[in-house]
Amino acid sequence: MATNVPELFGSMVFNQKAMQARLSKETFKALKKTLDNGEPLQLDVANQVAHAMKEWAIEKGATHFTHWFQPLTGITAEKHDSFITPQDDGTVIMTFSGKELVKGEPDASSFPSGGRRATFEARGYTVWDPTAYPFIKEHTLCIPTAFCSYTGEALDKKTPLLRSMEALNKQTLRILRLFGNKTVNHIVTTVGAEQEYFLVNEKLYEQRKDLRMTGRTLFGSKPPKGQEMDDQYFAALKPIIVKYMEDLNDTLWKYGILSKTEHNEAAPAQHEMAPIFTTTNLSTDQNQLTMEVMKKVARRHGLVCLLHEKPFEGVNGSGKHNNWSMSTNEGENLLEPGATPEKNAQFLLFLTAIIKAVDENQDLLRISVASAGNDHRLGAHEAPPAIISVYLGDELYAVLESIKDGKPYDNKANLKMTIGVDVLPQIPKDSTDRNRTSPFAFTGNKFEFRSVGSSLSIAGPNTTLDSIVAFTLGQFADELEKASDFNSALQALIKREITAHWRILFNGNGYDASWVKEAEKRGLLNLRTLPDAVAHYLDKKNIKLFTDLGVYTDVEMKSHYDIKLEKYCKVLNIEVETMLEMINKDILPCAFRYINEVSRAAINLKAIVPGARAFAQEKLLEKLDALVNELAEKEADLSSCHARAKQNEDFMAQARAYADEVIPAMAKARAVADEIEPLLSESCKPYPSYEDLLFRI
Repeated sequence: MATNVPELFGSMVFNQKAMQARLSKETFKALKKTLDNGEPLQLDVANQVAHAMKEWAIEKGATHFTHWFQPLTGITAEKHDSFITPQDDGTVIMTFSGKELVKGEPDASSFPSGGRRATFEARGYTVWDPTAYPFIKEHTLCIPTAFCSYTGEALDKKTPLLRSMEALNKQTLRILRLFGNKTVNHIVTTVGAEQEYFLVNEKLYEQRKDLRMTGRTLFGSKPPKGQEMDDQYFAALKPIIVKYMEDLNDTLWKYGILSKTEHNEAAPAQHEMAPIFTTTNLSTDQNQLTMEVMKKVARRHGLVCLLHEKPFEGVNGSGKHNNWSMSTNEGENLLEPGATPEKNAQFLLFLTAIIKAVDENQDLLRISVASAGNDHRLGAHEAPPAIISVYLGDELYAVLESIKDGKPYDNKANLKMTIGVDVLPQIPKDSTDRNRTSPFAFTGNKFEFRSVGSSLSIAGPNTTLDSIVAFTLGQFADELEKASDFNSALQALIKREITAHWRILFNGNGYDASWVKEAEKRGLLNLRTLPDAVAHYLDKKNIKLFTDLGVYTDVEMKSHYDIKLEKYCKVLNIEVETMLEMINKDILPCAFRYINEVSRAAINLKAIVPGARAFAQEKLLEKLDALVNELAEKEADLSSCHARAKQNEDFMAQARAYADEVIPAMAKARAVADEIEPLLSESCKPYPSYEDLLFRI
C-alpha cells in the first residue's frame, strides 16, 4: 500500500497541530509566544502542556519519557522513566507533571567535562527546549533538552547553540532597526544539513574488526574498480537500497523530518539524504535523530550504515553540507539579494559581515569541523581543503570588486555602485556554477559550509557561524548607530571591510596544489590536523568573542579544548590498538597459512614432476616472505610510536605525537599489509575485501 505522506508526516511528533488540538486556546497562545518569540514558559502553562503531552503519548503507545539531550560526546543521550505512579490500593496511574517536563536530573559524572568536574560531582540538569518538538521513539516520549551542570556550566551542544542564536538575533535586530525596520521582532538562522553515508552488507561488516571498532577500514587494498568510471553518481538505485530508502523516509517523516532528496553519491555504496531547511536548533535535533534512524533502519535490511568521514581509502569520504541562512519572523531571507536600493544595501551589509567574520575567524570555523575522521577527508580531492575561503560566484564577486575599486559595475547597465542610491542589478540564484571545492560557498540565498564531517553534530559549526556573524554585526551596529549620515557611513564601512578582507574570496579550484601556495601568500591559515586547529582555540580573540556574546564562558572553552584533544587521542588509541591486533591476529597468520600452502604446492610439484623448478611458487614465496617481515617491522615501529605518544600526560603533546608520528607509522604499516592482501588466495583472506564491501550490497 502506498504511503499517505501527509497523514504520516509528523504523526509521532507533538507539534503545533497536536498542541492546538489538545490545549486550551489560552494555553496554546501562551506556548506559541514561547515557540515564536522565545518568551519564558510559565509553570502553570507547563503543567497543562505536560498533561496533554502525556495523554497524546500514551495514545501513541508510549509508556516512558526521557529528556533527550546532546552531551559533549557528539551523540545523544537519554534516561527513560515510566509514567506510572503507584497508588495505595496497589494499582498505578499514568502521570506526568510540568516539573518533570521542564526539568530532569540525570547523572552527569560520566560525560566529558574536560577534567573540570570530578566523578563524585555527579549532579546535572536537563531543561526542556520548548522551541524543539517532543517526539515518540519506540515506546518513549523524547523531550529535547539542554544539559547543564550543578554550577550552571553547559555540558552539551544545544545550550551554546541556543545562546549563539539569541546573540545573532540581538545583533541582527540592531542592524534592521538602522534600516528602518520596526516590525521584525525575532531572527532565526535556518539550516538544511545534507547527509552523506555508506551502506555495506551486515554480514561482511561483522567480519571486519576495524569497522566494528573504529567505523572505518584500517586496511584494504584498492579493488579493480573504484569510482573512476563516474558511473555511481545519481545511478539507478539497487532494489535493496530502494527498500532501505523507502523505510528511511517513512520513519523520518513520522518524526516530522523533512527528508526531501535521496540518491547515489560518487563512490560505490555511498548515498545522500537531503532535508528541507528548518530552524537551526530544530535542524540540529533532527540531524542527530536522522543519523540514529539511518543506522537502525539499515539493520532491518541486513545492512550497516557507515557515517565515518573516510570509511574507505581511495574513494570519496562523506561530508555533511551545512546550508545556512538568516530569516526574520516575517519570512524574509536576509541573504536574498534584493531588487530595491534599501534591500540591496541591507543584503550587501550582511554579506560583508559574513565575509569579515569568516576571514577573521578562519581558525574557529576550522576548529568547528575538526575531528580525527575529518582530518582524513579535508583536502583529499573529494572535499574542501583545510584552508577556509569564501566562494561568491563570478557575478557577485564582480559586484563587490566594483565597490572595492570604486569602478562601474561591468554589466548591461554599467552602473557605478553607490550603495543605497543606485539599484544593484538583481542577482539570479543560479548566475554562476557551483563550486564543490569551496569550504564556504554562496549559493543564491544561503551559504553552504561544506567542510562539516558526516558523523559530526552540526551544533558546533552552527554555534560558531552564528557567533562570529553576531560579533561582526555588533561591531557594525556600534559604528553605524553613532553615524550622523547613515548612508555615507554605510558605504564607507562596506567598501573598507570588503577591501580589508578581499583575501578570503576565492572562486577557483580548491583542489589545485597552486591554491595552497596562493593561500599562503594571502596569509590564510592551513590547519591540516585537529591539533593544528585546536591550538588556536584559546587565543585571546576567540575567548573574547565567545565570552562577550555569552555563548561560552572561559571555563567552558577550556573544557572544550581538553575534550577535543582527549577525544582525538582516544580515537587514535582505539585505531592503533585495533590495527596492531589485526596485524598480529589476522593478517600475519593468514599470510603464514598461505605461505605454507604455497610451500607445500612447490614441494608436491617437485615430487610429482622431477626437475620442476616451481619458479612461480618460489617467486611468490620470496615476495611474501619479504613483505611479512617488513610488516612485522612496521608493526614494531607503530607499537613503539604508540607507546611513546601515550606517555605524554599533556593532551596537546599527546595529540601532536599521534598526528606527527603515529599516523605516519600507521600509514606505513597499512601500505605493506595492503600489498600483501591481493597476493593471498580467497580462502586465506584475513577479512572481506574492498571489492566485497563496496560492490556486494
